[in-house]
Amino acid sequence: MTAMSTTPAAAPAETPLPLTVIVLTRDEERDLPGCLASVAGLAERLVILDSGSTDRTVAIAREWTPHVHSRPFDGYASQRTAALALAAHPWVLFLDADERLTPAGRAEIRALLAPPDRLTAPPDGAPVGYWIPRHNEFFGRRVRGGGWWPDYQLRLFRRDRARYDFTREVHEVVILEGTTARLREPLIHRNYDSWAEFHAKQRAYADRHARDLARRGVRPHPWTYVTQPLREFRRRYVALGAWREGRLGLALAASLAYYEGLAHLRLRIAD
Repeated sequence: MTAMSTTPAAAPAETPLPLTVIVLTRDEERDLPGCLASVAGLAERLVILDSGSTDRTVAIAREWTPHVHSRPFDGYASQRTAALALAAHPWVLFLDADERLTPAGRAEIRALLAPPDRLTAPPDGAPVGYWIPRHNEFFGRRVRGGGWWPDYQLRLFRRDRARYDFTREVHEVVILEGTTARLREPLIHRNYDSWAEFHAKQRAYADRHARDLARRGVRPHPWTYVTQPLREFRRRYVALGAWREGRLGLALAASLAYYEGLAHLRLRIAD
């Protein structure tokens, strides 16, 4: 696929919010321009934290912001924690490079954070974080069944109330001191463009998932290599409705079941 233009678009005619947008990157030259264009002009600071890109990712990032940093990757939780230290405002918005904020999403965040009292100490009981729904696109097709919609992500929050769980390498969790709420407008997630990309990422996730299980003291039984994949397939395909997506839903549910089994197999090998 041809990489997108790296020329920054003109910022919308709006006053940037006292907000820091953070994007973590590694070899994201294809997706990064679209991500950054979707937040252009929204925030006073845009931070890119790269973890050793070998393509044009860093050069592209520097066309959009002077706040480009590099840090060796040693886990998602530690990378996001390091990124929080680079923020300049109480509120932060995390995006992945393959995600886009829609115009409606920009407007929703602007309406939420524009009142001055939201940018200082929040009133008692006010949310300190917001879950954002996310549309996931697989191979150019938007998928809803199988747990991929609404796929809420906790991405907008006060950094002084946040910490990450370092015991999880996959699907890292931010822990907030305070209440949360949900936004209405979704992010767009260009999840995978090819099966090769999907399988490469899932193999890496299986390795990290195995390490997570080991840290939690999980030890597989002989039947685990059958029951865990079957349980994951049933969860994705039946309970979460991947069957509604036809052959693609079946293939995704079966693939994720396989990688769940692979994670437990690698847990046994590492034991």
